[in-house]
Order: sequence, then C-alpha cells, then structure tokens
Amino acid sequence: MSRIGFKPIAVPKNVEVQCDELGNVTVKGPKGTLNVKIARELSLKQEDGTLSIERPTNNRRHRSQHGLARTLIHNCIVGVTEGHKKTLEVIGVGYRVAVDGQGLNLSLGYSHPVKVAPVEGISFEVKAEDKTRIQQIVVSGIDKASVGQVAADVRKTRKPDPYKGKGVRYQGEVIKLKPGKRAAGK
Repeated sequence: MSRIGFKPIAVPKNVEVQCDELGNVTVKGPKGTLNVKIARELSLKQEDGTLSIERPTNNRRHRSQHGLARTLIHNCIVGVTEGHKKTLEVIGVGYRVAVDGQGLNLSLGYSHPVKVAPVEGISFEVKAEDKTRIQQIVVSGIDKASVGQVAADVRKTRKPDPYKGKGVRYQGEVIKLKPGKRAAGK
C-alpha cells in the first residue's frame, strides 16, 4: 500500500497556498497561478514551510484521494517555481521542425506541413543536434498535465515507425524495431 499521502510537501517562501471549504486549492508563485480541486473531506495544514494533507477515515476512497491530492498539489508547487518540461526527438532524414510564432511547423514526410497550434501557457523550443538527422522539441509550461497532453499531441503527428524508427518520440523512449521482410525468408 502506498504511503505517498503522508509525505509532507515543502513549500518555498515565495509560494502561497490557499484552500477553501469546497476543496479548491490555489497555488501562487513566481511563474504564475494554478488551481486544483481536491476531495472536500481532506484537510490541509501549513506549518513551518511544509504542507501536510490529512484524511478523515481510513476507507478506500479517502486513501486513494489522499495520495492523489498530495501529488496534484506537489505538481502545482513545482510548476509555479521551476516549471515542467517534456523533450521530444524528431528522427528522420528530411524531417524538420520550426517554431512558427507561438506554435510549431513540422515537416514530417507528408505532402503538407503539419502545424501545431499554440496553447495558452505552453512554450516550444527547438534544438538541432544534427541538421539532417535529429532535432529536439522542448515543450515547457507550469501545468504538468497540459505539458504532457501537448507533448502527446505533437508525438501523435508522426508516431515512430516500427521498422526504421523514424518519427517523433519522447527523449529516452526505446522503440523495438521489427525485423521486416528480409528476416521472414530465413
């Protein structure tokens, strides 16, 4: 059984956390403000730069909501102080990525360029390791869920090919390549 809900959350001095009776938690920091909704039954206690979450009973629902609320609030605090990042790699000869205003312009071997619309609170950065082979897209923002969703949407534009490995993948993602036709004849 997980005990993640009992771990106290360190709250930096430049971060302000407020909670109301309905379970709405507001986290304000140097990078912005985030709101998250937690279960009403849970209570927050702030003491000496730490935040702890307490549950009323030990039943299944309260236990599951306890750990979830702790993780959501911790992600908000990290987001408003440091921010969240997801790095994608574009691998393939002729595949190109460019920042177009606030959005992205992707050339991924289709007959048309793929445009990713800008999302509020999300910024894109493009790094090129090798002009012809690998480019990196860094998706960053303060909301962890939004950063992950936008990164998944960008990856969906051209999923990695299971035969050659070309396409858009997360940094560090391992693609198991299939052998192809040549191996079938042996």
